[in-house]
Amino acid sequence: MTPTVWTEMDDYICARLLPADPVLDAVLAASAKAGLPAIAVSAAQGRMLQLFARMIGARRILEIGTLGGYSTIFLARALPPDGRVVTLEADPHHAEVARANFHRAGITDTVDLRVGRAIDTLPQLQAEGQAPFDLVFIDADKPSNPDYLEWSLRLTRPGSVIVCDNVVREGRVTNAESTDANIIGVRRMFDLAGANPRLAGTAVQTVGAKGYDGFALLLVE
Repeated sequence: MTPTVWTEMDDYICARLLPADPVLDAVLAASAKAGLPAIAVSAAQGRMLQLFARMIGARRILEIGTLGGYSTIFLARALPPDGRVVTLEADPHHAEVARANFHRAGITDTVDLRVGRAIDTLPQLQAEGQAPFDLVFIDADKPSNPDYLEWSLRLTRPGSVIVCDNVVREGRVTNAESTDANIIGVRRMFDLAGANPRLAGTAVQTVGAKGYDGFALLLVE
């Protein structure tokens, strides 16, 4: 099995299960043209997040890490008419591109985009009484994953779901001696999640167009 096969399988899945979507294609193209890194979730992964939100009947979603807004659009499309996505982005340029993409997708009124370091904007959400969120998607800088998890717990309720992306990192997370800040952040997140009695969780390894990685899936109890 090779990365080529993984990508071909992703293409097969999308061709059978995901309808063609010119808007999402345009969002990816606009993000690439603006120079954003190609690190958004895949289409299949975005649909998975959308289905998670629908399965739990989410009305309020928190996304930590917007990038160009590709995953945000999947999440916003899962919401009822009065639903809301609050998405946090540290990079002003990324946020500008995302805003244009939200307009392109017709979801501007559904999305509350906050610009600034998430570690600064998360306390603001708490102070504003924005909680509880039904679903939290963590996909930002990995060294801060432990902080993002702790804030997610403060901003959720029993029954909420927390999804954290990029938690396998080609299997390098098993290396306890790693000095990579990304690996250390993910490992600390796992330790915190496993030790917290409020969380029931697992992680799913994935292969596909985005390579070998995975998601942590956490239920707040």
